Amino acid sequence: MANPSSELQTLLYITLRDNPGVASLVSGRVYDRVPRASYPAGAITATYPYISFGPHDVIDDGSDCIESGEHTFQLDCWSRAVGQTECKNIVDAVKVALHERDLTLTNNALVEIRVFMRRVFNDPDGLTAHGVVMVSAIVEEP
Repeated sequence: MANPSSELQTLLYITLRDNPGVASLVSGRVYDRVPRASYPAGAITATYPYISFGPHDVIDDGSDCIESGEHTFQLDCWSRAVGQTECKNIVDAVKVALHERDLTLTNNALVEIRVFMRRVFNDPDGLTAHGVVMVSAIVEEP
């Protein structure tokens, strides 16, 4: 039996990587672990723009007969283009790709998926626009 969290993350990854609107903006660069150099220690080597997975949490939401949970994923969008426009476009494309879409899990049941928050801000480095997309999904286990 597939872990619902892992299966859902794989679905999000494949959906974002293969979505034409998202892919046209990030060229398929969706990461669970952003590529980094060994020297200088930890320097990001990924080509901008890209999307990465941030924190994930689960709130159990089961009843007497059904095991389920509400999963929340943070998707981080990164851009080094001048201004915030490119990052805002990526954030919006992620919403279009995921919000209330009819997506399917193989071993668990995706009841609902929603994008409930989007935010874009300048990173402290002064070069990077950072977008945050919060995704909530209710998953029932077999």
